[in-house]
Amino acid sequence: MALRRTKGKDLRRKTAQRPERKTIVVFCEGEASEPDYINGLRRLPEIRANTSINIEIDPEPGVPMTLVKRAVERSYDDEVDECWCVFDVEWPHKHPNLERAILLAEESGIRLAVSNPCFELWLILHFENQTAFMNTKDAERKSRQLDGRSGKRIDADLYMMRRHAASQRAAVLAKRHQRNQSACPNDNPSSTMCDLIAAIES
Repeated sequence: MALRRTKGKDLRRKTAQRPERKTIVVFCEGEASEPDYINGLRRLPEIRANTSINIEIDPEPGVPMTLVKRAVERSYDDEVDECWCVFDVEWPHKHPNLERAILLAEESGIRLAVSNPCFELWLILHFENQTAFMNTKDAERKSRQLDGRSGKRIDADLYMMRRHAASQRAAVLAKRHQRNQSACPNDNPSSTMCDLIAAIES
């Protein structure tokens, strides 16, 4: 005589444990091209599946120190994994307290995506190399020529497929400045937006 089963089989479906998405908060000084670009990243399926990106735009005309202070406050939120500030150097007149803002960020664990002279330099790198010094006005003009836009707003989809090429070009610039020991704000042209891309995609 067969032994009776003393314990029933657990028929409940086992649900797969989905890893938590990394939460990144990005503080921007611009209201157009920077948020447009980051929203483009946020829409990509491969990023959306793994990373939650929140964008905070400074309601006042942004300066680096203001953004960094806001990021420091937000960094105490347990739900936030990383805080990033996206800002420009600006040439010929750099932002006030730029070096102090960079130092505060380093001391507080805030990550920076700084473009020199401006965010448009990062946009240019999606299309071609840029190794010569640029002022802000020239970078803005060249960027518009390359993507055909007439104002500040960009078509982010145009850039997403080129973002890794831009990161490679930015990395080459960074190595050159490292060899020359030229740190911000004396690293024109440069952009560490590639570091933000890497953090979002990691």
